This record gives sequence, C-alpha cells and structure tokens, in this order.
Amino acid sequence: MGNENFHETFRAQLVLPEQRHFFDLWRKKAGERPMPDRNDISPTDFPRHLPYVSIIEIKFEPLNFQYRLAGTLLREVFNREVTKSNLSDFSEEQNRDYWLSACERIAHTGRPAQGILRGPEQSRDHLVQFWMRLPLAIDGIGPKLILGLDKCIPVSAASDAQNLWDGTLQSRA
Repeated sequence: MGNENFHETFRAQLVLPEQRHFFDLWRKKAGERPMPDRNDISPTDFPRHLPYVSIIEIKFEPLNFQYRLAGTLLREVFNREVTKSNLSDFSEEQNRDYWLSACERIAHTGRPAQGILRGPEQSRDHLVQFWMRLPLAIDGIGPKLILGLDKCIPVSAASDAQNLWDGTLQSRA
C-alpha cells in the first residue's frame, strides 16, 4: 500500500476530531516527504493540544525509546512524570510491552500508529486513552523521533460515543 493510501486509511480510523486535526497538520508539514522534519513542527502549530503532546526519541543499538518531552496532562495519564523516562523502564502495569511494540513498528516502518487503550495504567482504569504516534525525521533522516498525541476520556463518555468506534477498545493486559 502506497503512503497516500495508507494515510487515507489511517485517517479514517482516527476517532477523535483532535486526532484528525493533529494528523492533518503532520501530513501538511510533511508535504511530499514520508514524514516531516522535527524543525517543521512548532508548538505554535497546535497550542490547544500541547498538554497532550509528547516527543519520544528513538535510540538505536539497542533499540529503545525515551520521552524527550511530555505534556502536563500526560503526568495524570501515567500517574508520574515521564519526561526523560525510557519506555523499557515502564512497569507492566503501565503496558510497557504494548508501548514498546507500537514504537518499534514506527521505528522500523516510518509509518504512524494509533490505538485505543483502556486504563493507561491500573489506577486509571476508568479512562479510555485515544493515542496516536507520528514519526519525525531530523535533518531529513528518519524516523528519529515520534510525535505523540494522547487524549483520555472517562469510560462512561467513551461508552456514550460507542458509535464512533467499532468495539476495538482494547482491555488492559
């Protein structure tokens, strides 16, 4: 599947309007390239999303992922500060393997990923996390970074909006 078809299919799977807006901005910044460069992205492009935004650095040999930046509301999602944390250091309760798998897929394919996760951690089981990860290049080489958007809503609100998604809500492991 070519990038254009992939992007159209990917966008069609995004549930929240915020996700579609963020993805459209990412695509616009990429232009004809497979992904935008980090220098193409500015916080002024999406000020209302900043509390939900993260930037994850892809570290190679060995492959690992470190949060360079995490928006203020992500502390509430993960019940701790994640800036400067490595994904491999997350506990099982925080779905470490789930997140590592998603980031590894992006590192290897250079394509965006998205999903829906109930209870980003055990004490947050009352939330549904709508997440999206978008690859970024550095100086035209990439992916080197992952731009994230995480929006959490109460399970009760997600249940009310059930017509927005087709039962793909993933339970915590």
